[in-house]
Amino acid sequence: MTDEKLSTKEILELKARAHHLNPIVMVGQHGLTDSVIKETDDALTAHELIKVRVFGDDRAERIEIANALCEAVDAQLVQHIGKLLVLWRKNLED
Repeated sequence: MTDEKLSTKEILELKARAHHLNPIVMVGQHGLTDSVIKETDDALTAHELIKVRVFGDDRAERIEIANALCEAVDAQLVQHIGKLLVLWRKNLED
């Protein structure tokens, strides 16, 4: 996972930037599949900051999915509200 932790100020700035975003990756009934991981990786490469919608009513399962997804794509979880996750990964091409 990304070595540097986000500061509180950085997290607040990212939350503000993410507020108007729509989810562009959906984790459905099949859970965290290879295609979901690839789509998330591609979206983070293109946008740095994305929202992911995780369908399912089990909160513990959503937290597990969030942690596994962050680890798989080397991203940081900025926010988790209900079924929405906000993920961030610094774009190394900048």
